[in-house]
Amino acid sequence: MEIAIGIILGCCALGAGAAMIAGIGPGIGEGNAVASACEAIGRQPECKGSVTTTMLMGCAIAETTGLYALVIAILLIFVAPNMLVNILLNAVK
Repeated sequence: MEIAIGIILGCCALGAGAAMIAGIGPGIGEGNAVASACEAIGRQPECKGSVTTTMLMGCAIAETTGLYALVIAILLIFVAPNMLVNILLNAVK
């Protein structure tokens, strides 16, 4: 019984860690967006407002994937273990 609970806790921790790997994508994407925006503003300074607005909107949309991954990781750490252990204990009874 203790082994099964340990496996559940370990798998939830591994899943949370795997979910947080998704935080790499938004960081790379936002870095590329800002670099391209800086390059565009450097070439045509008169379109600074529209480039900045578009860049900020793109960065906000890209950041949502990282936030979704954070929510999934928090659920896997705090909610899923209790729920899965309760299911296991009810199945054994």
